[in-house]
Amino acid sequence: MIGAIPTAIAVGPFTFYLYGLGLATAAWITYRAIQRRLASRALPTEQWAYFAAATIGSGLLGARAAHVATNWSYYRDHLSSIASLWQGGLASFGGIALATPVALVLARRWWPQRTLLEFADIVIPAIVAGWAVGRALGPQFMYAGGGHETHQWFGMTYAGQVGRRVPVPLIQAAEDGLLWLLLLRVEHRKMAPGTVTGIAMAIWGIVRFLDEYYLLGEQGHNGSLAVQGASLALSVGGLLLLGRAWRHRRNLPQ
Repeated sequence: MIGAIPTAIAVGPFTFYLYGLGLATAAWITYRAIQRRLASRALPTEQWAYFAAATIGSGLLGARAAHVATNWSYYRDHLSSIASLWQGGLASFGGIALATPVALVLARRWWPQRTLLEFADIVIPAIVAGWAVGRALGPQFMYAGGGHETHQWFGMTYAGQVGRRVPVPLIQAAEDGLLWLLLLRVEHRKMAPGTVTGIAMAIWGIVRFLDEYYLLGEQGHNGSLAVQGASLALSVGGLLLLGRAWRHRRNLPQ
């Protein structure tokens, strides 16, 4: 069985939290990947840094706000911990909910030569790849980052959790990595705008629901129920987008 997972490293008088370092690394990889994808499609990249800062900032704010809201029973007695991002605690769907409208407004303003669906198809594969890296380097090193208790050989010990746990972050990293490979394969085919985005939404949503329901072991917890509901809603939205793309392609001249 695999030993304890560290949450921080000390270098002299400084303490570096691995959760934050991992997320920062994933954000940088995603930033560079999208910048290159925009350039490869002859799209201007002068505004990309501002776009990234706005969407990442709004995503972090939304993710933290959603996490605090769904765990308010704890934070109401620990108000000083609300801003402690380095300890972990970001709700993915809260980040998506706030960052998405910000991204859509800025994309329409700065890249009007592409429709919003075309723009989404460009950035989504890179986001999924970054998400895969982020799951492996972020939640894997956070406080209470594991799932169900297990006695299997792959069990890991996480800070704040008793016994060996299913390494959910690594499982999710593998899931997102496979989804990224699928999206790369799909985008090389002649598909209607929104196809790549729809596939990503549909698959990621249902897989995230299954992870939450079967692996994380928080049935009945308000935060877990909210994630499950948001996951299914995202998956349904992806299926609707795929239906729209299929109708669009069917109406094109052969």
